[in-house]
Amino acid sequence: MAKTTALPKFIQLSEMLIREIAAGHLADGCRLPPEREMADDLGVAVGTLRKALADVEAKGLLERVHGSGNYVRHKPMVESVYAFFRLELLKGGGLPTAEVLSVDRMTKPADAPDFGPSAEGHRIRRLRSLDGAVVALEEIWLDGAQRDVVAIDDLSESLYHFYRHDLGLIIGSVEDRIGVDVVPDWTPAAFHLNAGQTAGYIERISRTAAKEPAEFSRTWYDARRATYVSRMGKG
Repeated sequence: MAKTTALPKFIQLSEMLIREIAAGHLADGCRLPPEREMADDLGVAVGTLRKALADVEAKGLLERVHGSGNYVRHKPMVESVYAFFRLELLKGGGLPTAEVLSVDRMTKPADAPDFGPSAEGHRIRRLRSLDGAVVALEEIWLDGAQRDVVAIDDLSESLYHFYRHDLGLIIGSVEDRIGVDVVPDWTPAAFHLNAGQTAGYIERISRTAAKEPAEFSRTWYDARRATYVSRMGKG
């Protein structure tokens, strides 16, 4: 049974602002609208918005000037719930959401690279949306040694949030290989591309802070709706 488990509202708002800033929709130095006006526009309580703004400020992307307002400050390589989610709308940005289609523990696929010590993995299939528009189909494999059982109810819209807070697993880096592939035969009707159609394709190995591979994933995305973006700061 498909299910969406939303992140707390203030985290959603924080992530939306982070992605809007990264996409350049909110320019460096621009002043955000007054908090009450902004909360009304977003349909949230002022307290929820202030909690989100505090989170963005803590990440160095906002300067809150007493008596003046909130000012955007651009900064590369910001830690966020969706730091490794690199699909954006063609115009940039977009708040990611996820609908979990299934979770099964099973033997790892023969064509997958090594990722963890177990012969089994948790296969998680999801639909991904940006600002409510379905853009991608995902198949994620988490090494079975990380946890005996993973259920749909365990998962939030951000798997890396679940990994960190429920498993104590911190993903430190990812390696992506980008290309094209045909949409798999298990694609649900809710994904507007049909099985066999050509789509953008991402294969990913995710590694822990100790550089150990822990997750393997495949993503098929509609290049007419979304694009892959990787931003890098100065080294």
